[in-house]
Amino acid sequence: MCGVRFMAETVKMLSPEKRVFLSNKDAGCPMADQLDVELLQSLKEHNPDHTVVAYINTTAELKTLCDVCVTSSSAVKIIKNIENDKILFVPDCNLGAWVEKQVPEKTFKFTHGGCPTHLRMSKRNVAKAKREHPDALLLVHPECLAEVSNEADYIGSTTGIMNFAKQSDHKEFIIGTENSVLQHLQYECPDKKFYPLSKDCVCHNMKLTTLNDVYQCVKNLAGEEITLDEEIRVKALNSINEMIRLGGN
Repeated sequence: MCGVRFMAETVKMLSPEKRVFLSNKDAGCPMADQLDVELLQSLKEHNPDHTVVAYINTTAELKTLCDVCVTSSSAVKIIKNIENDKILFVPDCNLGAWVEKQVPEKTFKFTHGGCPTHLRMSKRNVAKAKREHPDALLLVHPECLAEVSNEADYIGSTTGIMNFAKQSDHKEFIIGTENSVLQHLQYECPDKKFYPLSKDCVCHNMKLTTLNDVYQCVKNLAGEEITLDEEIRVKALNSINEMIRLGGN
């Protein structure tokens, strides 16, 4: 796995018979560590009638206490398919608030977590980018602050942003998510122009893994093999399986 730890843990949950390696052992996700098991257990005890929905960016231990996981692209669909109308959404309150607007028939409670990378972007960045690129559409990720999302022409997952830009007849776009997305879009749409909402929207953890890390890992000289306690793996897998069930076609 050339991403971050929670991704490698999820792979191990789904394929326990296989050996899973994280190429750079220090590649983590700050949001995944924002909520601990004790706090979530307390929240569950105080809200026993709520379905616990966890963003996929959570640790394996935290997933053991969750009813279902979601991604940014599947969250709305999955939550609409949940029978319960009371949702406890963890840990990203910005993504959760965006989902709440799409699913007004349900009531939500949130924890105060979020993606540090997306939180670097502000309304001030929006004003500056629109001033410099007045003909560009603003496309942002739902992990952004509400003050940023409220100014957007489109809000969606990374895949959603890329599809919107590729399919749009518009020729200029300001991109409000991790800046590597701009590179992918520029490769695929050389006839269009893409501008970063902020030069600081860089995920240092996703950027941490290098080609040399991968080389050293496959040579068994670096990296870390991901192991999970079987009880934790099985309990955590329930939320992943439920994500697949509720998010299916």
